[in-house]
Amino acid sequence: MHVREMVSTHPHVQGNTADQLLKFIEEAYDCAQTCTSCADACLAEDMVAELRQCIRLNLDCADICAATGAMASRRTGSNVEVLRAAIQSCAQACQRCGDECRSHSEKHEHCRICAESCKRCADACQAALEEVR
Repeated sequence: MHVREMVSTHPHVQGNTADQLLKFIEEAYDCAQTCTSCADACLAEDMVAELRQCIRLNLDCADICAATGAMASRRTGSNVEVLRAAIQSCAQACQRCGDECRSHSEKHEHCRICAESCKRCADACQAALEEVR
């Protein structure tokens, strides 16, 4: 990804790239893609009815990760309270989705991969909150 390269060129950044926030952006977009792919893989499984909640949580997580990644990418102006709330919601969505995927991970490799991505993103959320003040 070109997150660091792109953000560092922003006129308002002036060298202060907020490394944990950049890491979060990368993990959020990665998690959004992984959750979308996992939901699609779940739909292709023979036991799709048993994966209904997993699919729902995958899609919710993908949406909030993508939206929060976009919000965190903006450097013009400030909306700290809303960004913090979005990052906290992203962490919660990743935790819920990761827990659900982990419960299916022994049967479905895509769920194992997704659970790991959700964990990385949830961890990145917590670290990013330290920089967003």
